[in-house]
Amino acid sequence: MTRLRAIVLAGCLALPAAATRAQEPAPASPAVTNPLPTTTVPDPSRVPTPGAPGPAQPVPIPAQSGAAPAGTPPASPRQTLVEVPGDANDVDEVSLPAKPAAILPGRAKWEEAVPTLRGAFGKIEASLAKAGIRPTGRPIAVFAKTDDEGFQFEAMIPIEAMPDPKPAEAEGLRYGVTPSGRALRFPHKGSYDAIDGTYETLTAYLDAKDVVVQDRFIEEYVTDLSEKADDQLDVNIYALPK
Repeated sequence: MTRLRAIVLAGCLALPAAATRAQEPAPASPAVTNPLPTTTVPDPSRVPTPGAPGPAQPVPIPAQSGAAPAGTPPASPRQTLVEVPGDANDVDEVSLPAKPAAILPGRAKWEEAVPTLRGAFGKIEASLAKAGIRPTGRPIAVFAKTDDEGFQFEAMIPIEAMPDPKPAEAEGLRYGVTPSGRALRFPHKGSYDAIDGTYETLTAYLDAKDVVVQDRFIEEYVTDLSEKADDQLDVNIYALPK
């Protein structure tokens, strides 16, 4: 799998020498020769409103499945780790904040990645709802310790604040913080089946720039991870330089 190769190569690439190599011409960025797909965070506030009343009345929003009862203020849209969008056709450097999160570790085979991750996120959501803890961020998967058969991961959902007192670990679920620090953000838009193409670009970019990164990669699902063939899937992939 490409993710396996990317993680293995992460520990093998050398950092550029700041002084002696400053004048060398930089190789062409694969993000330019092979542009990444456009990543656009959908605006959930733009909901069609049929039959708007007079100007003195608020425009009603049609009820949806799972929506809050009438009279209850709607929950704020869940935010990505970095709210400011980057260049949709290129790699951009960002600073990831450490956000409190509910975390559930797991392992999956490559061909079962989507249902396994969806199941992990579902368990976290159910636990948060039971505990009355409000999730505020998009689902995250941190990939590490990959092999030919599969991978180990940590599924995370950022929350409003760390519970006090912090609940004891139950059925593997614990509370901690999301990865933080300087990161390179690679956008992926398209089916999960096609995400290896973005990892190919990521690996080529790191190789061309001689950037050494940590041996883990972060996927943040800007849109819901529904099925492998969903060509509207929107993912931020983060690589953390050492």
